[in-house]
Amino acid sequence: MKFFRAHVIAVVFVLGVLAACQQVDREYQEQIQERLDQYEEVVLTTDLTWLSDQEREMIPILISAAEVIDEIFWIQSYGNKEQLKEYMEDPYAWEYALINYGPWGRLEGHTAFYRGFDDKPLGANFYPVDMEREEFNEWDDPDKRSPFTMIRRTADGNLVSIPYADAFAEQNEEIDRLLQLAAGYAENEGLERYLRLLGHALKNDDYQEADRAWMEMKDNNIDFVARPFDTGEDRKFGHKKAHSAYLVIKDHEWSSKLEHFADLIPDLQQRLPVPAQYRQESPGDDSEIFVYDAIYYGGHCNAGPKIIALHLPHDPDVTEETGTRSMQLRNVMEAKYESILEPIADIVIHEDQREYVSFDAFFHLTAFHEIAGGLGISRTIDGEGSVRDALREYYGVIDATSTDLMALFMINQLFEMGEFTEQQMKEAYVTSFASILRSSRFGDAGAHGTAGMMRFNFFAREEAFQRDPDTNTYKVDFENIHAAVTKMVEKLVVLQGDGDYQAAQEMIRRDGSMSETLQGDIDRINREDIPVDVFFRQGLDQLHLN
Repeated sequence: MKFFRAHVIAVVFVLGVLAACQQVDREYQEQIQERLDQYEEVVLTTDLTWLSDQEREMIPILISAAEVIDEIFWIQSYGNKEQLKEYMEDPYAWEYALINYGPWGRLEGHTAFYRGFDDKPLGANFYPVDMEREEFNEWDDPDKRSPFTMIRRTADGNLVSIPYADAFAEQNEEIDRLLQLAAGYAENEGLERYLRLLGHALKNDDYQEADRAWMEMKDNNIDFVARPFDTGEDRKFGHKKAHSAYLVIKDHEWSSKLEHFADLIPDLQQRLPVPAQYRQESPGDDSEIFVYDAIYYGGHCNAGPKIIALHLPHDPDVTEETGTRSMQLRNVMEAKYESILEPIADIVIHEDQREYVSFDAFFHLTAFHEIAGGLGISRTIDGEGSVRDALREYYGVIDATSTDLMALFMINQLFEMGEFTEQQMKEAYVTSFASILRSSRFGDAGAHGTAGMMRFNFFAREEAFQRDPDTNTYKVDFENIHAAVTKMVEKLVVLQGDGDYQAAQEMIRRDGSMSETLQGDIDRINREDIPVDVFFRQGLDQLHLN
């Protein structure tokens, strides 16, 4: 009898454990699903029927090259992708890992979402996990701060810097092979030359000739931009650039609409509200703005929140000679505007000002944000080096904040120059404010999220908006926001020109955090199930080339 009772108790205990485990699994799966639901699925495609047969032949080859870039970024972000896939038994967790390039949620501050992992190392996989800042600073190596090196330990425990050209030699050879093959199909001579030079550049970490060739291209229909671009993945020091690839199709009609603004860039540089020594750099005469539809993202640009525009080249030696090019990715912008920004504006913008929220304003703000990357100052006024090197890990946030505010400043200047109407100016201010709520949802996981919070806190101090307590909505004060933008552009450009690392640190610590009011608004937005960002279904299956 005692044995029977003991057996029953044991069975009940086991069933209870199983039920508890099942409950934990259900809660875990629900949490993963909630995280996936933060992203709206977007099919990345566009009309390709107008391209020539040879141009259409290039597209699968360039997608293959982008996929190799993607492999490189997996190594930089996490490590061995296939081992992680084998470890993750849950298909939904793996789908979320594909969005985040690892077992950490980028919208959740790089915290782990899968069992067995700690939070993401600040240095991603660019550095040994056990390497402390002090060890790195004391290490005597001329290439340790190069944006194109991986830092590893030798068998005896010493640090060593490995150039990307060597660390990814096998992948670079394959990319070069594919780019040479694609170049053979190119009917545009500039595109052919650029692709050949880009393949070589990836094998030697020297992109200047490829940059110059890229800037010389004007009338190509297809563009492939691939290399190490952005230092945001390196949250430890801000030194290492991560690999990205964009395959895009030029929209000539929309590009022609923006050509005129490119001619005004030198004048806009001189209108910056700073002393002359902070605006002495001259943007190249060939600075331009082109519009594209994206058909493939690979690597860092595809990780978590998606980039909707970029500004290149980044090398100041090249830009002083060639100028810069702003690339606006219109189809991705439209997807974000329709699925995210418009619904947010309906919640947070007062009904009296909702008429000022428009896609055209969002498009112009994005365009001028990228143009602002070529304005201001890229080298410190003491002649000691670049602003990027001076501000180190704080550069990304300061640059994103500065260019966001500078975009508004430029639109106001264009209004004063008679290029924009008062209606367009007001649309820019209100749409920009709604976009602050959009980007602040990224939190402090990336530069643009922190920059959104900084703008919100700047504007709150300067009374650039009022909050209606009855409706919990915002109205922009057009006079105050103009003054606030001018004030902050001046402060930020001077900080950059001075290379003031300490001031950048203090500014981000003071303003780069979520206020209680802002958090409450974001919670309201989240309860409405508005996606935070988009993820792509992309590749040949989505393009219908045959």
